[in-house]
Amino acid sequence: MTVTNTGLFDICEATWPAASITRIGPWLVRDGQGAGKRVSSVTAEGNWTPTDIPQAEQACRDLGQDLLFQIRPEDAALDTVLAERGYEIIDPVDFLVAPVETLIADLHRLAAIPCWTPLAVQTEIWAEGGIGPARMAVMDRAAGPKTALLGRHNDHPVATAFVAIHDGTAMLHALEVSPEARRMGIGRTMMQGAANWAARHNARDLAVLVVKANKAAQTLYAGLGMTSAGAYHYRIKKG
Repeated sequence: MTVTNTGLFDICEATWPAASITRIGPWLVRDGQGAGKRVSSVTAEGNWTPTDIPQAEQACRDLGQDLLFQIRPEDAALDTVLAERGYEIIDPVDFLVAPVETLIADLHRLAAIPCWTPLAVQTEIWAEGGIGPARMAVMDRAAGPKTALLGRHNDHPVATAFVAIHDGTAMLHALEVSPEARRMGIGRTMMQGAANWAARHNARDLAVLVVKANKAAQTLYAGLGMTSAGAYHYRIKKG
């Protein structure tokens, strides 16, 4: 495995990009335009003091976003200060990674079909799982090699996922399997299909983000031999 912890954050940023990122004092403020926490959070960039935090909070308010900070391993001091200010932990996340060569598989050619742009049926599967136009816009923004995988089972479309490559690592986002096709091994097939596509595009590693509380996904990825290469969580101030 060749990905560093710092590199994973760069890969995530590149393959699932915010609409814009603005430097405000010691903060990077992301404009997510309704596409979720990952692209709507604030991160520390350089030296900061507690007196700088209201500046970040006002920037979030100006964008109409939650007061939300992403806390990386190097942000222990910020984590403590935010906790003292009433910020709560939300969505601890693992970065999981495995070498592409360990995940490639001999799949039926219609089991996981790569295509870009996504087909209408993929958009429908994503929409059923709560992945709507705002997150589709994130996929459109991603640069570099990318694809939307269409998963099929018994000649029916049942799954979709987005994969993009940055700096030699393919990162899979937005894996969605239709409810009627779950617990049939479709998630495993989609991961193998992603690895097959990544290998054709000379990626070394395949990475995913998974919330620690998502036991089903954690079990799937562990069964594929993916291991943790980093973690983060958010701090959010409600009310």
